[in-house]
Amino acid sequence: MTEAIVQDPRPLLAVLVSLVAAVLVVASYRSPNVREGWTILAAVTKFGIVASMLPRVLEGAVFEWTIVEILPDIALVLRADALGMLFAFLASGLWIITSFYSIGYMRGLDEANQTRYFAAFAVSLSATMGIAFAGNLVTIFVFYELLSIATYPLVAHDETPEARSAGRKYLAYTMFGGGVLVLAGTVMVYWLTGTVAFTAGGIEELASADPGLAMLAFFLLAIGFGVKAGIMPLHQWLPEAMVAPTPVSGLLHAVAVVKSGAFGVSRVVLDVFGPELVFDLSLPFGFTAGLVLSTIGAITLTAASLIALRKDHLKQRLAYSTVSQLSYIVLGLGLFGWYGLVGALLHIPAHAFMKLTLFFCAGNLHVSTHTDYISEMAGIGKRMPLTMGAFTVASLGMAGIPLLAGFVSKYYMLIGGVRMGATLTPVAYYLVGSLLLSGVLNIAYFWPVIYTAFFEAEEGHDAKPLVDFPMGGESRSTLAATDGGRAGDDAATDGGRAGDDGNDDDDEDVVDEVVERAEGDEHEDPAVDDDAGVPDDAGVPDDADIPDAELDDLPTDEEGVVRPDFNTSERDFSEPAERVDTGDYAVDQRPSDVDVPFGVGRGAAESTEPPEVEHDDDHAAGEDDADRDDHDDHAHDHHGGPPPGGWEHLRGLDALRGSESTWFTLAPILIAMTLAVLLGVIPYEMGFLELIELIVDTRLPEEVARP
Repeated sequence: MTEAIVQDPRPLLAVLVSLVAAVLVVASYRSPNVREGWTILAAVTKFGIVASMLPRVLEGAVFEWTIVEILPDIALVLRADALGMLFAFLASGLWIITSFYSIGYMRGLDEANQTRYFAAFAVSLSATMGIAFAGNLVTIFVFYELLSIATYPLVAHDETPEARSAGRKYLAYTMFGGGVLVLAGTVMVYWLTGTVAFTAGGIEELASADPGLAMLAFFLLAIGFGVKAGIMPLHQWLPEAMVAPTPVSGLLHAVAVVKSGAFGVSRVVLDVFGPELVFDLSLPFGFTAGLVLSTIGAITLTAASLIALRKDHLKQRLAYSTVSQLSYIVLGLGLFGWYGLVGALLHIPAHAFMKLTLFFCAGNLHVSTHTDYISEMAGIGKRMPLTMGAFTVASLGMAGIPLLAGFVSKYYMLIGGVRMGATLTPVAYYLVGSLLLSGVLNIAYFWPVIYTAFFEAEEGHDAKPLVDFPMGGESRSTLAATDGGRAGDDAATDGGRAGDDGNDDDDEDVVDEVVERAEGDEHEDPAVDDDAGVPDDAGVPDDADIPDAELDDLPTDEEGVVRPDFNTSERDFSEPAERVDTGDYAVDQRPSDVDVPFGVGRGAAESTEPPEVEHDDDHAAGEDDADRDDHDDHAHDHHGGPPPGGWEHLRGLDALRGSESTWFTLAPILIAMTLAVLLGVIPYEMGFLELIELIVDTRLPEEVARP
């Protein structure tokens, strides 16, 4: 199909609309309703502009607009072709539902700096549209760097040391790391060919260039864009960026930011070098550039899945799942053939719908119950049935269960790997094996979440799915008792497990006897000795004989009060297990989107006093005592894990009436889940598969075109 170039400013308008919205959002900072209204209006307008170009693009038209010419043959050009439309149509559509979700999330947590949040979000979507519609390597590099800058305020939104550290690492990896590699690769391509324009099927001059230099340029570009796609070992920024608010994790880290990396790799393979040249660029031991790219993807998806198994924090597990799932796209792009490329590109929208659902569910759990750790989710399916039901559907899709989006894309990649192994190289069979193994690992790290939520009770929680457990599992309650201990635990008084003795009455008698003797000693006459001839201090050693008996040697707190040192290397299994997953990443030290200084294993070691609630000066000035008490009670009720007495059991109708959470967060969850189901059932009718087949058909040589 011959491309028909149409000079049209709509690609530029798609970029500018959210930039204008960012200005209006900042100007409306005094009125939250108006500010959020601009956000939704801009999202709908952007999607309308992108969707208006889709019918012509499916017919073979390409919308192009030159912004400015920098040097001869180098200009900032926006070009809406089929591949760019795939990414732009996806990101702009999901921005609409994410805007509604952001309103419910940010208001539900009463987050600070909401104006900055919505403005930065709008600028980020402008940069994303620039990446999608970039007409050459220079343009995509400029918007690639702008996206890193625009999303920094979102990653560091909470302004804590952990958030700022995550933001700095994000910039170091994506802007100063990946960006530099992309720039170097762009310079090499221009030096070798004299052009940086994207050409369907690849730039012809690269096929006749020096193979060694062409190989170097390919890997500079592929790794540079792969940094944003989270390929190992350049993935560390992604788990730490989970400290950002959940809508940021959802859209930017499951759709826009990480997908911009995968999209950049797609451009390099399909429109700079071309699939045929990528397969022909040879390396030692029979490997080609495409097979090396697929091998990196296979190693990343397997390793990230294994790491996800060890994460108790839900967003951390989802972060490593993202690293794994993005590697499917990288792996598929290295498979030379029609099926492999179709599966790789189809996994871009499939993963977006499924992972957006999962992140939205995690955020809804946090807003409604402040529960972030899987070990504290026993029975939470009763309290959040719709949220956890959507989480289950999306998890099944991630594992590749039929009739869901993940199955279709992975099926295409499996067929592509088998055909490549049978006709070209047996190495492709190993890639097929890694795809199958990753599917099993997907079930392994998602099933414990579903099982814990729906099939475990709070009073009989089984810790088998977690890392820190005695061999065979540990059965213990996760309910908080009214006396401050665990429900049914006697360990607070006897130092052992609940019910060890089996005779609670005898234990109470012993305690009463000790108390009576202590009270009686206070009233006895010191001159009277009940035991004649036996001094009171018989057998009691002198203080000098006791080592370290001086008061100065005893451990004291900041007020000088003697406090016993409970540090010990032996764990008391009557108490909750200490977190073993803390300290590696900022998000492990900070439970989720806001500082929640309560819950098992978070803050209890530093102080036994209830955390002080900080109030905004403006808010506190007009707050009376009754309102403050209500606020304190509300803060006390929101803790990690089930409340005393267990989760409230919501019936189906009650959940549908909005008792589970606000519909600003619940409706986007159900819409994203529905899209994941529809893409698995009717991929052609949704337009994505038809668009992807057009992309692949125009970029493969005739002999390896559609079967």
